[in-house]
Parts: sequence; C-alpha cells; structure tokens
Amino acid sequence: MIDPQDGSFSDSLAGEEARENVGISTRIIALMGELVEILLISGVLFLGVNVITARVRVESISMQPTLHEGQFIVVNKLAYRWSEPDRGEIIVFHFPLNPEKRYIKRIIGLPGDRIEVREDHVVYINGIATDEPYLAAAPRYQGSWVVGLDQVFVLGDNRNNSNDSHSWGMLDQDAIVGKAVLIYWPIQEFGLAPHHDLLGAED
Repeated sequence: MIDPQDGSFSDSLAGEEARENVGISTRIIALMGELVEILLISGVLFLGVNVITARVRVESISMQPTLHEGQFIVVNKLAYRWSEPDRGEIIVFHFPLNPEKRYIKRIIGLPGDRIEVREDHVVYINGIATDEPYLAAAPRYQGSWVVGLDQVFVLGDNRNNSNDSHSWGMLDQDAIVGKAVLIYWPIQEFGLAPHHDLLGAED
C-alpha cells in the first residue's frame, strides 16, 4: 500500500506525465518532419512538372475545328530538345510581334521548304499538294513563301480566321515553347492533341 505521506504516489504520477509529454512531443516532431518531407517532395515535383511542361488556354478560334476556345492544353517543353519539329505538329510559341503573347498553330513548313497556296485553295509543300482533312475551310488567300534556316512556317486550322505565317512570315524555332500533347479540360474533351501527317509532303 502506497503511503501518501512519503510522496511516492505523486512522484509516480509525475513520471508518467513526463513520459506522456515526451511521447507527445516525439509524435509532434515526427509529424512535422513528415509534413516538411511531403512539402519538399511536392515542391520538387511541382518545379519538375513546370520545367518539363506548360499549361495553356486556347484563347481564339484560329485552330477550329481541331481546338476550341476555352480548352486547356498540356505542352511538352522538352519535345524539341532532342528532336526537330515536324510538319503537322501543333505547337505553342511566343508571338514574334509581341513575345509576351503565346500562340498555338500547326507547323506546315520546315527549313528549306517552299510553301504555296494556289488558285485551287490547296497548300503545296515543295510542289506537292497536302492532305488536310482537319481544315475548317480552304484558304481564300494565295501566296508563296520559302522557309529559312532554323525557322518554321505555321498556319491555323481555321485558315481564314488565323493570324499566322501567311500574314507575318516565318517563325524562328527558338520562339517555340513546346509541342501540344494533351487536352485536359473540359474533361469530356480529354485526349491527345490531334497532330497530323501531311501526306505527300516530301523533302
């Protein structure tokens, strides 16, 4: 039987409380450590994703019917780090006349290509007619352009409502942000960005 007069009972309680406090402190420190670890991992992942990709909103009708105003697109910023742009790919780039703006268009011509829009309203690459089933309508304009070194020629799929290379010229490749890879919003339109091989276009 514990004698309350000798203090042994109160000492025992104090010891248990001290151990409980130490246990609580240890759990709090462990929890804070895990929280810091989660935040660090999240930060690294966030920075990594932003280095590799960009998210852009389609803000015009220039790519209809392929892309629609209000869609959100994931862009692969490393797509052309180890490979060259190709005809038919949809890219995001800094608008040459105002680099603060980002445009989205389709690559039609590569360095050295001669691009023509003839009286039949068909785009020709190096004298060969292209197959473009994605167009909203055939272009109502005509012209001829030669793509320079380290440049590309870009057009919107909505040819007659697009501010593109037919009006302001070639796009320097170093202005390209990346290749459109995924439509992620609206969710019902989720899917890969619709690139297209320009059949018949040869070097």
